[in-house]
Amino acid sequence: MKYDIRDIKLSKEGKLKIEWSSREMPVLNLIRERFKKQKPLKGINLGCCLHVTAETANLVITLKTAGANVAVCASNPLSTQDDVAAALVKYWQIPTFAIKGEDRKTYYSHIKSVLETKPVITMDDGADLVTTLHCPPYKPDGVIGGTEETTTGVIRLKAMAKEGVLKYPIIAVNNAKTKHLFDNRYGTGQSTIDGILRATNVLYAGKKFVVCGYGFCGKGVAIRAKGMGCDVIICEVDPVKALEAVMDGFRVMPLNEAVKIGDIFVTVTGDINVIDTKHFLKMKSGAIVCNSGHFNVELNLVGLRKIAVSRRIIRPFVEEYKLKNGKLIYVLAEGRLINLAAAEGHPAAVMDMSFSNQALCVEYLVKVARKKITNVELLPQVYPVPEEIDLEIAQLKLKSMGIKIDVLTNKQKKYLTSWQHGT
Repeated sequence: MKYDIRDIKLSKEGKLKIEWSSREMPVLNLIRERFKKQKPLKGINLGCCLHVTAETANLVITLKTAGANVAVCASNPLSTQDDVAAALVKYWQIPTFAIKGEDRKTYYSHIKSVLETKPVITMDDGADLVTTLHCPPYKPDGVIGGTEETTTGVIRLKAMAKEGVLKYPIIAVNNAKTKHLFDNRYGTGQSTIDGILRATNVLYAGKKFVVCGYGFCGKGVAIRAKGMGCDVIICEVDPVKALEAVMDGFRVMPLNEAVKIGDIFVTVTGDINVIDTKHFLKMKSGAIVCNSGHFNVELNLVGLRKIAVSRRIIRPFVEEYKLKNGKLIYVLAEGRLINLAAAEGHPAAVMDMSFSNQALCVEYLVKVARKKITNVELLPQVYPVPEEIDLEIAQLKLKSMGIKIDVLTNKQKKYLTSWQHGT
C-alpha cells in the first residue's frame, strides 16, 4: 500500500470528499444498492487503472459492494487526489497504488502492483493497464474482458484489435451516448476552464482562446470559453468538424495562423506534437499552453526545452519557458491533463453516468462469461456498450432529476417500423 492508514487526517478528508461526490451520483447509488443485494461480481478480481478522484472512489466502492476484489492504480501521474486514495485504503480496504506527482517509474510500478492481483477483468482509462498486461512477462490468460473509459484508450485498443494482438474483449465505455455526449462535452468543458483558472487566475474575458480539436471534448471547452467572454478559435484537421465549428459560431483557421494571435491554447485531440516547436516559436510572448487530452505528448515539450534558454516554476502548475528569441511561454501542469492536475476533474453529476456505464458493463461481461446471457459470444475485439445499458442509465438519470418524458403509443411504434406511410 502506498498510503499509511495511520494518517487519519488525510484519510478523513478523503472520506468526506467521497461522500460529497456521492450526493451528485444518484444513478450509481441505485446500482450500488442492487449490487449490495445481488453480489453479481462475487469472487471477481478486478484491476482498475483510473484517475483516482472522489468520483472514481464511488465507482470502486460500488464494485467492491458487488463482491469484487478491487485493486486500483492511477491512469495519470498528476490526477490522483491523495486524500481520496488514503481513504480508500483506510475505510474500504481497497488496495490503492497512486501518488499525485509520481514519476514514470513509480507510475508503471503501480500498474504492475495491480496486475499482480491477477485481475480477470480490467477497467482502464487510456489503455496503459491493458497494454502492459499484453507485454512480457505478463500474459492475459484467464482475463474474461475489460472496459475502456476514454477516447485515447479506445483508439489504442482498436489498433491492437486490428493488428490481432488484443487477447480479450473490451467494451468501449467512452463511446456510450450517456458517456461521451455528457462527460466528454460538459465535463471536460467545465473542468478544463476550471483547471486553467485555478492554475493561472487569468481573466478570460477578451482573451483569444485557441482549441485544437473539435471532438466532443473540444466542443465542450470551446462553448465554456465562449461563455467566459473569450474570442474562441478552432483548429481542426477534419473538414466536417471544422465546418461544424464554423456553423457553431467559431472562427476556424490553421494552427500556424492561430499561434500568432492566441493568448491561451488547449489541445484535446489524442494525437502527438499537435503544438510543435515551430508553433512555440511563433507564439506571442506570454502565451499560456495546456493540454486536456489524455497524454502530454500533444505538446512537444522535448522540442520546447531545446529552444528554451531557461525554465522556472513561477507558481503551482505554471512553468515559464524563456525562448532563444526572448519570448516567454507558460506551460500548465507539465502538459498533463489540466482539468485533473490543477483542478478536481469532471463534476460528479456527469461522472455518475460514465461510471454507471462502467459498473453495468462489468456486470454484463461477468454474465456473458458465466453463460447467463444466451447467444452472446465476445471475441477479442472492441465492442460498443449494449444499447439497453445506455438507455437504462439515461432513464435513471432523468428520473433522479425529476424529469418525465413522453412515451410512444403502440400505433406510433408500428408506424415507425412500417414502410407503408400514406399521405
